[in-house]
Formats: sequence, structure tokens, C-alpha cells
Amino acid sequence: MLRPCSHGAEKYGIDAAEWRAHMCGLCLGLRDGHGQLARTATNTDAILLSVLTEAQLPASSTRTTAGRCPLRGMRRAEVAAADSPGVLLASTASLLLGSAKLRDHVADGDASRLAGRPMVRMSTRWADSARRQAALIDFDVEPLVAAIGSQQLVESRAAALRPAAVGAGPNASDQSPIMRGPDAASDEPRVTLDELTAPTALCAAEFFAHAAILANRPDNADHLRTVGEHFGRIAHLSDAIADYDDDIAHGRFNPLAATGTTLAESYELVRESDAELRGALAAARLADVPTVRWMLLDPLHALVRRLGKGVGAVTAHACNATRDGHPRAHRTDRRPPTRRPDLGQALAIVFGVYCTGYACCADHTSPCTGERKDAWWKSCDCGSCCDCGDCCSGCGDCCSCGGCCDC
Repeated sequence: MLRPCSHGAEKYGIDAAEWRAHMCGLCLGLRDGHGQLARTATNTDAILLSVLTEAQLPASSTRTTAGRCPLRGMRRAEVAAADSPGVLLASTASLLLGSAKLRDHVADGDASRLAGRPMVRMSTRWADSARRQAALIDFDVEPLVAAIGSQQLVESRAAALRPAAVGAGPNASDQSPIMRGPDAASDEPRVTLDELTAPTALCAAEFFAHAAILANRPDNADHLRTVGEHFGRIAHLSDAIADYDDDIAHGRFNPLAATGTTLAESYELVRESDAELRGALAAARLADVPTVRWMLLDPLHALVRRLGKGVGAVTAHACNATRDGHPRAHRTDRRPPTRRPDLGQALAIVFGVYCTGYACCADHTSPCTGERKDAWWKSCDCGSCCDCGDCCSGCGDCCSCGGCCDC
């Protein structure tokens, strides 16, 4: 969901290789503890757990020299130690979320019958590995496993009571929802969006809170639990917004469609969670830590802004206001739907693109979503994290933007 901008690292006086140090440490931790195939479970958002753990430690964490890797252009690198508390926590999260994602693919019918059973077995194996790994850091993951297991049941109930939007096509989400005939007469209460996002929010909340425990900062646990809760909510909602068109086109479950939530309403929920997350980080005295700002808060700001453009949110600015003071609306169509690769195609991309280092030097297709991704050497999605270029275009001397465009 998040990727830091290399330009921002210089602004905060951070080495841009710091993000890679955490990512490579997580990848190697998965390999050392759970085998080569477990490296495919590397979750870039889980890197934040390693970052937050380190940010609370009184002294800098040690680094270890990693061997040559195709994803680094066959260069060595200083990476986070595989046995450091933050990496152990991040690898636990990666295995647990990877296990859930595999089961989701099978449940959504994305896997063929031939591939379905191996994926279920791999999902079970990763879940067991997550339990063993969690025991090493005194982290009880059973409530999280139960919450993940309940997700499918909640989604099934929501699908059965789903409201149908009036109209069709990309603008259908802006219509008022009505209930389908048989469901309208049902006495069973409809599933709410909060119920659908609760498992993700719970998992993220407990992982973030445990980062404080591992750093011997129990006073921060409640604050980071709040941060994690809203981070998980944002992750769930942003996926639902981004996948809305594709899910509707392919008849897949989407929490927004299932609850009759419009894209504009979901975006407001994202903004609310963003504000709560930042407030909790400030309360934990982590909001001004350079690595946290660079790897979490700045990319999160870019994500919220990107989602706002996608759903046609109105951006008010002195440069685009009419003479009577009302802002002009800037609406951008959502991205076109992409086709998610099946298992065979995804494995071909992983081994042919990622394991060979091709992704480092050329644009490529994501094995998870089918989206086109920039080459990793570019290492910056500046079109979204630093997209200030057009907000004051043509201003001339008409205004002084001050800090509003300070990237």
C-alpha cells in the first residue's frame, strides 16, 4: 500500500537505502526461518513494523551484511538483522497475511482446481509458521487467526444481504442503494462496513501494539494499537476503492458494493482514519521521527491524495478558487480495471521478473494485482508523493503558496 519516495529521504537526512535495509532484512528473515518459498510472502507494508520497533529503541539497531542478490543488481548491502525483534514481528505478519491472501485467492475462484489444493496447503503451512515465529517474540496470534478466519463468514453474510445500486456502470456508486426484493424483507440486520473492516483493523492494531512491547515501550502500546487499527482500516478501504470497478466487472465481492457505501463516503472514512492515525502517532511521540515520517506519514499522505483524485474529491486551493470563493472541482476518472494473474502467470512473473532482477531495471507487471509497476531503479512514485507540480501551475504572481506545496 505504501512506498516511500527517495527524494523525501534526503529531505529528512536519511539514507534512501534504509527502506531497502528493512525490506531485505525481512526477506532474508523469511528465507532463514521458513525456506526460500516463504520469501514470496514478503509484505512491504509489514516493513513498517520493523521501522516502528527500531524508532522506539534507545540505540540504533545493528545491521548485517547480506550477500549478492539479483533484486539488488547482484550487490551486497547492509540490512536489518534477520533475528532482530522488528524483523521477527514483520515476518510473522507477512506469513499470516500471506496465508490469508492465498486462501482469499482460492475462495474468489482465482485459482484453478489443480492449483487450489497446493495453495491451501501452502496457506496452512504459512499460518503454522506464523504461530511458531510469534512464539519466539511472546506474541499470541490465535485471536488474529480467528479474526482472519471469520472474514469469509462475514463477507458471505454481507453478500447475501447486499444492497443493489440503482443504475450500472462506473457512476453506479454515486446512486442511492436499494435492497433487492428478497433481501428487503429479511429481518436479519445488514452487515456494516465496520464489521467487514474489523478483522483487518484488529490484526494491524495488535501487530503495531506489539512493536511497542518489543521495544520495551509498553506506554506506547495503546497509542500504536490505535495507529494500527486505522492503518488496517485504510488498507482495507483503499483496496476496496481501487478494486471496485474490477470486482464489479468480474462479479467478485467488494465491501463497498456489499454495504451500499459510495466511493465518496469511503474516501471520507479514509480521511478520518488518516487523521486519527496521525493523532495517535503524535501522542506516542513518533510523528516527528524522520524514518516514521518518511516511510509512513508521507506515503500515507500520497495515498489519501491519490484516492481523493480517483473518486473525484474536491480540492480547495487559492489558485483554483472562483472569484466568489467557491473551489473548482477537479475530477479524475478511476484507473481502468486490471486483470489479476492466475497462479501460473503469477509464478512465472515472480521467477522470471523478480528473481532474475528484471524488475530492477524495467517496468513490469505485478504478480498479485496485474497492475503495471515502475522499474525499481526509479525507486520513487513521484507522480503521487510529490505531485505538487500542477497545483499551482499558472499562478505567476497571483498568490504566494507558502508551505502548501512544500514537498
